[in-house]
Amino acid sequence: MPAQFDITELHWLLDVVQSIDVGVVVMDREYRIEVWNSFMENHSGRGSDEVSGQPLFDVFPEIERNWFSRKVETAVMLGTRAFTIWEQRPNLVRFKSYQPITGLADEMYQNVTIIPLRSTNGESDHVCLIIYDVTSVAVNKRQLESANTQLQELALRDGLTGLLNRRYWEQCLENEFSRHQRYERPTSLLMFDIDHFKNFNDTYGHQLGDEVIREVARLTRLFARETDFAGRYGGEEFAVLLPDTPVEGAYQFAERLRKAIAALQIPHDGKTLHVTISLGVSSLEETMLNHTQLIEATDKALYQSKENGRNCTSIAGND
Repeated sequence: MPAQFDITELHWLLDVVQSIDVGVVVMDREYRIEVWNSFMENHSGRGSDEVSGQPLFDVFPEIERNWFSRKVETAVMLGTRAFTIWEQRPNLVRFKSYQPITGLADEMYQNVTIIPLRSTNGESDHVCLIIYDVTSVAVNKRQLESANTQLQELALRDGLTGLLNRRYWEQCLENEFSRHQRYERPTSLLMFDIDHFKNFNDTYGHQLGDEVIREVARLTRLFARETDFAGRYGGEEFAVLLPDTPVEGAYQFAERLRKAIAALQIPHDGKTLHVTISLGVSSLEETMLNHTQLIEATDKALYQSKENGRNCTSIAGND
C-alpha cells in the first residue's frame, strides 16, 4: 500500500510538472535530457520523445557551453541553487515571444534556476533547469528606462526648439573649457541672434515668431556636427560650441549658417518673408581664466556685427 501511494504521488507530481507555465528540464550529469515538460514542447516545437537522451547543447546550440557548464558544476559542487537573470543575459534558449506585447520583444526574456538533484545515496546525479518567461517584466522595465531617458533628455532641451537649454549648454561649455585646459585642443564658440526680431514679432505676431525660431533652430541642428553643442541661449539668441575647431573653421560654419537663414522663405498672407542673423565668433585663448570669458568675447563680437549693419559675422579681436 505505501508503495502504491508513492507511485500515485509521483503521477501527481508529473501532472503538475506538465501543467505549470514554466519550462522544466531534468538532465543527467552528461547533460542528457530526461524530463521535458509541455512548456518546453510548446515553445521549442520538439516533443519529449524527440529530445529524450539528447545532450542539451545539441538541442540548443545557442547556449554558451563553457559559461553554462561552469554555472552547473558550481551549483553541483556547492549543492546549492544557481540563477541567471535576464538583465545579465536576456535568455538561455531562444524561444519566440508569444506575449500580447508582440512587436516589443521578438524573443522571450528568461530567468533560469539551476537545481542540483540528489539521489537516495546523497549524490547530485541530475540537474533540473526551471526556465521562467519574464518577457512582460523585461519589456515593461525597458519601456520605463526608455521613458526616463527621454524625460531626462527633455529636461536638458528647450521646449520650443529642441536645442540644449541654456543651463545645460553652459555646463557643456564649462566641461569643454576644462578639457581644453588639459589637452589644449582648439575650441570655438559662435553666438547669434535674429535681427530686429522684436519688430518682427510685433508686426506678424508671436505665433509666426515662434515658427521662425523653430526654423532657425532646425537649420542650426542641420549644420552642427554630432560633437557640437547647439543651444538656445535665450529669446532669439542662440549659441553653438564647436570643440576641436579653430576660429577660422568656426567663421566658415557661421557664414554657411548665416547664408542659409537669409535664404529661408517664410510664407505669410500670400507674401514671402525673410529674416537675417548677426553672429559673433571667438576661440578659447590661453589667457582666459574661465568659460564665461569666452562667452563675453563672443558676445562682444556679436555686437560688433550689429554695429556693422547686421547680417554678418565678426571675429573677436578683429575690430
